[in-house]
Amino acid sequence: MTQLLENIEIETALNPEVAIIWLHGLGADGNDFVPIVRELDLAGLPGIRFVFPHAKTMPVTINGGYVMRAWYDITGAELTRREDEGGLRASQRDVEALIAREKERGIPASRIILAGFSQGCAMTLQTGLRHPEKLAGMLCLSGYLPLATVVGNERNEVGLSTPIFMAHGRQDHVVPFLRAEQSRDALQAMGYQVEWHAYQMQHSLCLEEVQDISKWIRKVLS
Repeated sequence: MTQLLENIEIETALNPEVAIIWLHGLGADGNDFVPIVRELDLAGLPGIRFVFPHAKTMPVTINGGYVMRAWYDITGAELTRREDEGGLRASQRDVEALIAREKERGIPASRIILAGFSQGCAMTLQTGLRHPEKLAGMLCLSGYLPLATVVGNERNEVGLSTPIFMAHGRQDHVVPFLRAEQSRDALQAMGYQVEWHAYQMQHSLCLEEVQDISKWIRKVLS
């Protein structure tokens, strides 16, 4: 049995009806996106349980083998060359365990949003596209589609109607803008409905993006 990742939980109301599992980027932890709960306009929405898990620690090759929180290893700046398939699939199991716990607590998959930034975005797609049920949505920020050559065979058709929000900075030098565009195009070619946003920013978030995320969350939960 997969042991649950350590995580931070914030509930916007008693007995939440929605869960948003938000995955951080390389070297960060669950605390990284806790402040966004206050920044999102959630007035009038059903109660939401935000779950901010901490990835396990591992040596990361691109950072000289330094041990940090990471969902999988990154060997070089190319990102998709020599991908850490084992790490991606192990973390996928960890995220699936978090989804299973929300279901045990009474929130159906159709009311669970997977969200992630950078590596967390990659994990959102890695897990969400293969999940056996339709999720409420996938919120994909400043990241890319991992294991792109096999996802077409591994994805679950039931999730084709799961809404996907993708956002990226035009000046992103960590995950190149072109890589994000290629990921968007691959998802659209497979038949997914992708809401795409590009911003004048680097590898980060901006106020306009947070506002667009709020609108999207409202739309998918309506």
